[in-house]
Amino acid sequence: MKLLVVIVNYRVAHLVIDCLRSVAADIESVPGTQVAVCENGTGDDSAERIQKAIDENGWREWCTLTAISPNLGFTGGNNAVLRPAVASDDPPQYVLLLNADTVVLPNAFKGLIDFMDLHPQVGIAGSRLQAADGAVQCSAFRFPSPMSELESAVKLGLASRLLDRWKTVPPLPAHTSETDWVSGTSMIIRLKVLQDIGLLDEGYYTYFDDIDFCYNARRAGWPTWYVAESRVVHLEGQSTGVTNKILQRRPSYLFEARRRYFLKNHSPVYAAFVDAARIIGLALWRMRTIITGKQDSAPPYILSDSIKHSVFLTGFKLRDVRNPVLASESAKTK
Repeated sequence: MKLLVVIVNYRVAHLVIDCLRSVAADIESVPGTQVAVCENGTGDDSAERIQKAIDENGWREWCTLTAISPNLGFTGGNNAVLRPAVASDDPPQYVLLLNADTVVLPNAFKGLIDFMDLHPQVGIAGSRLQAADGAVQCSAFRFPSPMSELESAVKLGLASRLLDRWKTVPPLPAHTSETDWVSGTSMIIRLKVLQDIGLLDEGYYTYFDDIDFCYNARRAGWPTWYVAESRVVHLEGQSTGVTNKILQRRPSYLFEARRRYFLKNHSPVYAAFVDAARIIGLALWRMRTIITGKQDSAPPYILSDSIKHSVFLTGFKLRDVRNPVLASESAKTK
């Protein structure tokens, strides 16, 4: 098999079907492509609806559906498909993680495959992402650090200019280029990378898993690239409801994932610097809004939640992110 495309569904079956429709129009651009959909414990008739669409549209030749329960998050849902595929007698040369809330534009697959075939030393590559209206979304990032956490939290013009080189979201490259990490929204992975460093870390549930994977791939000698020729429409935040444009309280599992990333991949001291930088930056921003009367554009409770989930209050022990679905079910039984 040349390419295995993995799509995980949670509460967005209609978007999965739209995504598959766009895939159907482009799948012949890469011979030997198969698509595997994981219905990730939505708990309704999503599996039946997706399977019906596969059958009625004649997609069974290249698309299969696996249903699991309960919801295992982005990492567990992808791994439910990746684990048997990687261990099979005919493993895919490449795996493409593709969000359910995407629409594949013409030659998106071919752009990634052509690049990876021409650059065997590259382990991971990501597509150029854009909104439905064509607005470009950031697709290539720097690894987070204490300085980047301070810059993103304080949001002051002078501070941002001084800390520009550490911003996690740099200007999008005009051309295909190397980067620190790419979004798991549309991320292709060479089979050898999975064999070298393993599957996605299920200790994350969701969020920071793509950063972690790219970070550990780089440590193993596999760089990540951004491929401008591969274009994908991303309807951001449809499964989780979390986007940077919506002022809503961030879920606990996002903070827990952030904490896990820094403790797992750096030292406890480094994690403490990261949390201190973020808290100081958010406090300075809050003071500015109070003094100037400027509207607070930060998510609700972001400062108190950052303190609550910091290593200063939760400690330095590496923990798995709590699965919110299992936690909710456990609470209902008590």
